[in-house]
Amino acid sequence: MGVERTLPTPEAADLLELVRDLVDKEVRPRAARGEEDAAFPRDLFTLLGDSGLLSLPYPGEYGGGDQPYEVYLQVVEELAAGWLAVGLGLSVHTLACYPVASFGTAEQKERLLPDMLGGRLLGAYCLSEAHSGSDAAALSTRAAKTGAGYRIDGAKSWITHGGVADFYTLFARTGAPGSGANGIGCLHVPAATPGVAADAPERKMGMSASPTAAVRFDGAEVGADALVGEVDKGFAIALSALDSGRLGIAACAVGVARAALDAAVAYAAERSQFGRPIIEHQGLSFLLADMATQVEAARELYLAAARRRDAGRPFAKQAAMAKLFATDTAMKTATDAVQVLGGSGYTRDFPVERFMREAKVLQIVEGTNQIQRMVIGRHLAREERAG
Repeated sequence: MGVERTLPTPEAADLLELVRDLVDKEVRPRAARGEEDAAFPRDLFTLLGDSGLLSLPYPGEYGGGDQPYEVYLQVVEELAAGWLAVGLGLSVHTLACYPVASFGTAEQKERLLPDMLGGRLLGAYCLSEAHSGSDAAALSTRAAKTGAGYRIDGAKSWITHGGVADFYTLFARTGAPGSGANGIGCLHVPAATPGVAADAPERKMGMSASPTAAVRFDGAEVGADALVGEVDKGFAIALSALDSGRLGIAACAVGVARAALDAAVAYAAERSQFGRPIIEHQGLSFLLADMATQVEAARELYLAAARRRDAGRPFAKQAAMAKLFATDTAMKTATDAVQVLGGSGYTRDFPVERFMREAKVLQIVEGTNQIQRMVIGRHLAREERAG
């Protein structure tokens, strides 16, 4: 189903047209088989890199695309509509690059970003731990100071691209045990560092082609120049990164929801019951109308937040709202699409059952939707106190 868009420049319109063509030819045709085989499509990420799509929101002087977030997120949506593993993979890679791009020294940016943004390296973001979950400040992975740098010990859980990434953006305790959010550092750790290894991928409900694994650090040593930002101040970097990352998840959710809606509309237009296409029956047409309305609303919410980000305005509350609304919309839209297809929707002959399984994880990653409600509520309370 075509989507009418208002883009900031003709260049952005051309970029989105390029992405749609790439999705139609290279991404969507491989999605079902890739998920069945649990085959990580690394070659597609190489293709994205060669096309300049792994670096869109970052500065051109370091190999980035100099595109506003408003444009980058619509690229994520298009990719996720074709195959969530690819759209989410782009979002995660962008998240992993963010600390160096935003908080790194001039030397770190010059040394690291060209390879990180050039398309040959793929990143992962290592914050979550098995015992801490949503309480990220309770992490226990330790980065102990040595004469030459840091020695890292611990494990991270639920890491997208765990085991296939080329570098890990790691958050570890650099302060004293029990120092909470005030004792966390951010480090850039190449995956080839001795002592870094990933467990076998988790066996998940969906997103089988995108590996999610625990990553272990067993005496892994990095130089002092691996530290990004100030020592013990990494938690603020993590939170700042997640504000932007939540917009990426919102865009992914709109992509999945749109794909589910398109499949449901196409089926309803072709399937006849009681002598006419089922899309002409009021009960079903109303359901489709509600689905379409929610998808459009979710897109506008993430775009509004992106425009605030691009303008340098606070957007954390709006990012949480976009993530919450878009992912709930994806779950409901995918579930309703299965209902529209009836028994066929419950089979793997049609993609909507996959969309339903994929949509669920989007309500969990990068802060569960319960956490998003907490974030929004805290912003409302602060705004009320400020008058």
